Amino acid sequence: MLLYLETTKAPTDDKRWKIVAATMRKLGNQRSALIEALHTAQETFGYLDRPGLEFIATSLRLPLSQVYGAATFYHHFSMKPPGKHTCVICTGTACHIKRADALLEHLEKKLGIKTEETTPDGAISILTARCFGTCGLAPVAVIDGETAGLLTEESLDELLREKVQLS
Repeated sequence: MLLYLETTKAPTDDKRWKIVAATMRKLGNQRSALIEALHTAQETFGYLDRPGLEFIATSLRLPLSQVYGAATFYHHFSMKPPGKHTCVICTGTACHIKRADALLEHLEKKLGIKTEETTPDGAISILTARCFGTCGLAPVAVIDGETAGLLTEESLDELLREKVQLS
């Protein structure tokens, strides 16, 4: 009986790779552990990079193209490092109807970047998500993990001034 005991070397000596490896090991290093491994890497490092995807692919004995495909297919995963602060605008139906697009346009103009980008100084990223499940508060944003609803351009500016010290 032949056992597959190959150990895969982490991309760096960063101890956080042990967390990702433990998640895959807990799930038996099976191919079905892909999404959970990607989630763990994203939560641990804030984004997914090529060396991380290669580590996951090798550990789960999957083609890199399949791992990359999953990472780019699902909106939750990011291939770029986030800014120090994040502003996630909901683009679900209720928020869309309540003009979330106007909030996004306002932020893009104010920060000089497009949605899904980070300011050149790395201070803030503008992101979108389909729905936060807080439709009664539409339009909604999550700024550094805190949900804010019934937003206007002015109230969003005020929140960013308070939380991110953005003028």
